[in-house]
Amino acid sequence: MSMSWAQARSYLNRVSGMVQRGLASLRTRGWRATWQRVRVHARSPAAPPLRPLYLPGRQPFAPFAVPCSPTPQASIVIPVYNQVEHTLACLRALAAHPPQATIEILVIDDGSSDQTAQWLPQVQGLRYEVRERNGGFIEACNDAVARSRGTYVVLLNNDTVPQPGWLDALLNTFTACPQAGMVGSQLLYPDGRLQESGGVVFADGSGWSYGRFESADDPRYASLRDCDYCSGAALMLPRALWDQLGGFDTRYRPAYYEDTDLAFQVRATGLRTLVQPASRVIHDEGTSNGTDTRTGVKAYQVRNQAVFAERWAPVLASHPAPGSVPGPALLHRHQRQVLILDEEVPQPARDSGSLRQFNLIRLLLQQGLHVVFVPVRREHGGAATEALQQLGVEVWHAPFLTGLGGWLAEHGARFAVVMMVRHHLARECLPLLQRHAPQARRVFDTVDLHYLREQRGAQISGDAAQQRDALRTRHNELAVMAQCDITVLVSSAEREQLLQDAPSVHVELISNLHEVAGSGAPYTQRRDLVFVGGFRHRPNLDAMHWFISEIFPRIRQQLPQVQLHCIGAGAPDSLLALAATQPGVVMHGFVEDITPFMEQMRICVAPLRFGAGVKGKINLSMAHGQPVVATACAVEGMHLRDGVDVRVADQPHAFADTVVALYRDPVQWQQLADAGLRNVAEHFSLDAARAAVRRVFVD
Repeated sequence: MSMSWAQARSYLNRVSGMVQRGLASLRTRGWRATWQRVRVHARSPAAPPLRPLYLPGRQPFAPFAVPCSPTPQASIVIPVYNQVEHTLACLRALAAHPPQATIEILVIDDGSSDQTAQWLPQVQGLRYEVRERNGGFIEACNDAVARSRGTYVVLLNNDTVPQPGWLDALLNTFTACPQAGMVGSQLLYPDGRLQESGGVVFADGSGWSYGRFESADDPRYASLRDCDYCSGAALMLPRALWDQLGGFDTRYRPAYYEDTDLAFQVRATGLRTLVQPASRVIHDEGTSNGTDTRTGVKAYQVRNQAVFAERWAPVLASHPAPGSVPGPALLHRHQRQVLILDEEVPQPARDSGSLRQFNLIRLLLQQGLHVVFVPVRREHGGAATEALQQLGVEVWHAPFLTGLGGWLAEHGARFAVVMMVRHHLARECLPLLQRHAPQARRVFDTVDLHYLREQRGAQISGDAAQQRDALRTRHNELAVMAQCDITVLVSSAEREQLLQDAPSVHVELISNLHEVAGSGAPYTQRRDLVFVGGFRHRPNLDAMHWFISEIFPRIRQQLPQVQLHCIGAGAPDSLLALAATQPGVVMHGFVEDITPFMEQMRICVAPLRFGAGVKGKINLSMAHGQPVVATACAVEGMHLRDGVDVRVADQPHAFADTVVALYRDPVQWQQLADAGLRNVAEHFSLDAARAAVRRVFVD
């Protein structure tokens, strides 16, 4: 098919533009950075984002409404100069997906001559204000913020399309990160490619849009991160901080480098400048001022680089040299980096091991460490992966993670510590770490002593094959410990066991980690019994078979109205069938939020006959002021005393009688509830673990 003149002209313009930009890049960035950009352009298009993008269609103007509050948490400030179609698309996106936070939207018109003044007054809820004279982007922003009323100010270009949840993600970052001073969105092109996930500034003041033209979901760009600057196209900061700093510095009038300068000012106050990729905004880059730095307003970008570089020269001296190619190793060069290897990302709502790991990661981040998580199954964990990314964890997954060996060959040298979770995974990973990360401290997190749990299960069943399996697990688990620098256990009872079995192993205790939730409902407003535990875990399955068949009928004889609520995924048909024969047993399966069961059920039961480690179900109940009746095995290593912090019974009739007596005794119930809260705060809170975490990962 022949090419039309218009197509040919377009193609020639594109080629000449690429040549011009390439030559300019060679002069300013050097060949390495230029070659990296060439490779990105030559690569096949990036995969579409995991979350579909919202793009409002073009349509004739008709009046519509945008969200508005007289007492806004955030003021969205949109400076405009013509380009009314872009402005309307931005406003329609805000109207279609209003944030949970209260907002006002303030459009400041810097002298438009198109239909802006005709149409925008017809948008209900919009604050449309016109400046007396055109002054450029910086003056328009400063003027608009002075008129705003929100606790936070959000600067938003009119050539953007904010995606659902974008503003709440920015606002939540300030809550999660008390030291946040400025938070910017991840910017996308309309075709879904990444435009920028935070900016990098080199020693000469030149900038690099991190991730440009790559996939927005690439793990290098998809997590909360400190950045040198956030683009003024979409950023948030507290109004009080804006006023303290005096807004955009007018030395950069009319535009360019004002956002970079403001980011540097924010950090000079001791606060952080962050990019939050959970906040996504489509940006039609160049709509306002084009992309050619030789002409028009865009030419000020070159002039203002020199102004900026002179002002911040002492700070820029520690920045990367021009021509460097930014990547995780370079951007986190000032942080101690920790790699966590596990089969999958933690899902705190699913099991206590995941909750412990999630809270351990929080502690590592609070220590200022950069945490990288690699699930060796390579699966994106959906909301669980995104929760880690929003904390600032670099989480890898397919298709960006093709295999652990190749990934470690590229990234292994940057890690000071590598933690492997569970012995079978550590056994697989150790040879790769010895080759690709020999400098890293090797930490083995047992979660619990698997061989001890298997030995106890074999003793209960009397199965010779299970006994042989337990011996094999013991051999493998101890062999892993011998190859690691530190082995992390969860209970003092396990440490005593390991002193007998492997006295030369360096052991640290990091037990279950819980927030103390509080007392929950009082005794008189609580009822029934609850058990929490996944049934793919053999000790939990055995416990419920035993409890439902031998203990619960005795309880119902004395408390005929009481119910047992079983919460946990993976219940087999045998357990479901048994539960169906026993009145009062309610099988809930997996429950996303178990807080109501913790705060409204009267007693937690933990009738485990074998196992190891520390039982998260007991911690969880006690953290909500819910007393526990358990076996001696269940409370092992948890600093609990029968009759003081917990009630303990090991025989069916004694267990049933203990539950009934506690169920009827409000005085003892309250004593145990209060003691349980104290136990969690003293032994299983995040504060209780900080010293051990420092010894393992920092010292």
